[in-house]
Amino acid sequence: MEAFEQFVALAMEAEGLVVSGALKFPVRRLTRKQGYEEWQTHGYEVDLIGANSGKLVLGAVKSFFGSRGVVSDHVLGERGYTGWYALLNQLDIRDGVVQGACERFGYRLDQVEMRLYVGKFAGRNHEARIRDWASAQQVGGHPLRVIGATEVVTEVREVARSKQYRDSPVLATLKVLEATGALEN
Repeated sequence: MEAFEQFVALAMEAEGLVVSGALKFPVRRLTRKQGYEEWQTHGYEVDLIGANSGKLVLGAVKSFFGSRGVVSDHVLGERGYTGWYALLNQLDIRDGVVQGACERFGYRLDQVEMRLYVGKFAGRNHEARIRDWASAQQVGGHPLRVIGATEVVTEVREVARSKQYRDSPVLATLKVLEATGALEN
């Protein structure tokens, strides 16, 4: 699990979800062969899975720290960028993964929620376009949720305030930074 995914996993756990790392879901798709019909099955990965008795959360996590950030054209599948975020912008893949998750874990469609966790957006305009587009995307029983790093860190800092010990590198890092005054504004 990559570093930002560990932050996201802690935030999901704070919601009362049991969190698993990446899982692949097979989706059968028609190829572009023009001479005959051909189907292929590919596995599409969901970065984090969160579950409790009433909800299944499928989380795509994109950190992009140290780079330009998450670009709206890529997420929306515009200008030829359909493959980079296929789980989000290609309906047959998205629906196939959601259906596969329902079958694998025994949830109804209306109990499934898909989320995009973003560490860094390419800018405010990109963030606004992604959030606007996502709010119109119905996945399972909910709109696609977009959660930024600030929201994740706010939740994780709340978890770090607990005095109960947890063996977590993320929590240990936050507690060290807090103890040394490095987190003061």
